[in-house]
Amino acid sequence: MNISARNIFKGTVSSVVNGSVNAEVSITLADGTQIVSVITNGAVERLGLKEGMVASAIVKASSIIVGTFLLDAKLSARNILSGTITKVIEGPVSSEVDIEIGSGNILSAVITHGSSTKMGLAAGSRACAIFKASSVIIGVD
Repeated sequence: MNISARNIFKGTVSSVVNGSVNAEVSITLADGTQIVSVITNGAVERLGLKEGMVASAIVKASSIIVGTFLLDAKLSARNILSGTITKVIEGPVSSEVDIEIGSGNILSAVITHGSSTKMGLAAGSRACAIFKASSVIIGVD
């Protein structure tokens, strides 16, 4: 199956913590970067998710918030991945911002043109990609 989401990161399930309705699933990428997802217990069961198995974390570019200067910030989002901006494509309404988060993994975000301009985002700058665990879809082969 091909999907439209461009942020697809393959890794290993490092933990599955079940709650009464949802589960928190952590996927660790090869470089140690961790992406956390919250999905239903039914989805965990249907996918057969267990520690040690290979799975992919999938995030739509429109679900990502881009931030800068967040060193001491406290946010409720579980996924805050720091990196270097590799590309900014400015459009009249939206901008695409690509951030390398380590080991060649590029995360693409689509934000408003106004936000991109206000923040002065440019290739080579440091930035964070921020997204809630509930925005992460998990896939298995």
